[in-house]
Amino acid sequence: MGVMTMMTRAILWPSFALVALIFLVSLTLVQARFGHMRRQRPRATDLVDSEASRAYFRPVERPAANLANLFEMPVLYFALVPLLLITGLATLAQVSLAWVYVALRAGHSIAHIDGRVRPRFLFFVASHAVLAAMWVGFAIDTGFSAR
Repeated sequence: MGVMTMMTRAILWPSFALVALIFLVSLTLVQARFGHMRRQRPRATDLVDSEASRAYFRPVERPAANLANLFEMPVLYFALVPLLLITGLATLAQVSLAWVYVALRAGHSIAHIDGRVRPRFLFFVASHAVLAAMWVGFAIDTGFSAR
């Protein structure tokens, strides 16, 4: 396996880590909801429709909101990874930025679920900047490698 092939495949590891984060947040959500249901037994009216269900689970809504967040901007990350693989442009810089992005998303998830607004905002802004840098880098590398 050549060096470029190894580097190209290295972009998959932060992607696996981001997928693991998504599953961890979903398990946190399930745990929070079951715990809430044990502490406060639902009545039939609490789960009759989506509005009632949202109201019932409001005390444990942060994991659900964070899980939804993980299907917003990270979609652009997951869209970029196959492009990096196909073009062979998963450089050391891209792989490094991918790890930084995943670490920032993990920090954002922790701050979001814990209800810490300021750190959450800082992680949000920083992760967006890193993702933008990845896309700009890809666009530049694509332009420079085009013949």
